[in-house]
Amino acid sequence: MRIAILDPAAGISGDMTLGALLSVGVPASWLEELPRRLALAGVEVTIREVRRCGVRCSQVEFVIPEQPQGRHVGELVRLVEGAPVSDWVKERAVRAFRLIGAAEGRVHGVPLEQVHLHEVGAVDAVLDIVGAIEGFERLGVESIYHLPIAVGNGWVAAAHGRLPVPAPATAILLEGLEVAGGSGGPIEGEATTPTGAALVRVLSAGAPPARWRLLQSGWGAGQRDPQHYPNALRLLLAEQAAEAGRVVLLATDVDDMSPEYVEPMRQALVSAGALDVQTWPVQMKKGRSGFRVEVMAPEERRWVAERTTLPRRQVTIQLSPDVAVRVKVLEQPDAGGVRVKPEYDDVLAAARALGRPPLEIARAAERDAEALVAKSKE
Repeated sequence: MRIAILDPAAGISGDMTLGALLSVGVPASWLEELPRRLALAGVEVTIREVRRCGVRCSQVEFVIPEQPQGRHVGELVRLVEGAPVSDWVKERAVRAFRLIGAAEGRVHGVPLEQVHLHEVGAVDAVLDIVGAIEGFERLGVESIYHLPIAVGNGWVAAAHGRLPVPAPATAILLEGLEVAGGSGGPIEGEATTPTGAALVRVLSAGAPPARWRLLQSGWGAGQRDPQHYPNALRLLLAEQAAEAGRVVLLATDVDDMSPEYVEPMRQALVSAGALDVQTWPVQMKKGRSGFRVEVMAPEERRWVAERTTLPRRQVTIQLSPDVAVRVKVLEQPDAGGVRVKPEYDDVLAAARALGRPPLEIARAAERDAEALVAKSKE
């Protein structure tokens, strides 16, 4: 299975993501056509090859004409919903804008639909988000993962003053994601933008699988060029390697359970971590129907348990002067009363002796046993 792994060791932004996609082979002509397809008139796309600490990177920059006014997130969502892109791209792009709107709304105390993005920033966000998501679609990978995200350090300039890194909205968008430890290493300033964090949220399935085989890598440059670290996003293309590991096979026989509950039991076992579950009907002792359950599970799912049996005793119910049935009486835990179960062989013998159906004999023995137990407790 072909996969992509985002490596935001120096952070992630929309333009860095687009550059990384171009670096691994997504055609530049597609990106150059994107503003026209999204009906964003006058936008020009500049693609350069640059160096970051000696590493060759692709850099993307949108030249956006002056905009008469900004746009609300609700307006951008409607723009994306009407865009000529696939449903896969549209669903994720809309979700990204809603995440950004919700984060900014929490910071400023306004509904997400009313969050206002400034003039050039609004157009840039549409191109970054739709472009990055559609770029991964064109890449043809089956799954996308990410490594820990660098957030940077220091302060960032905002519309209302300087704010600590990560900026408030970025911090909200990073909730639940693994970030790089410490103070962000050598990263200066804002490493991860709200757009970059939102892209990770809507594209990535989380940490990469334990085993994978690297096929190709590429770099997408940020706009700044510090001297002591590459300000670029690395994108790794890989194949997921087959994982070899030990498994355990667990089997048990289930008695006295209605068949319609077998499938919910199977689903519960899968949810609990079983790799495979098989069931089939078996014949238990004394002719009862039961089910064999066989579970393949990771070795770490196997454990040793102690079994506690319920206290039990036996009473004898006399159905006639010559016919008796032994009945097991099980004490239920936590003052849950008792459960009675006639001995199967005695039920069959009594049914033959009295010329009555076995089920009728069993019910009569249960009824008399329950009455006997209740009387003994008075």
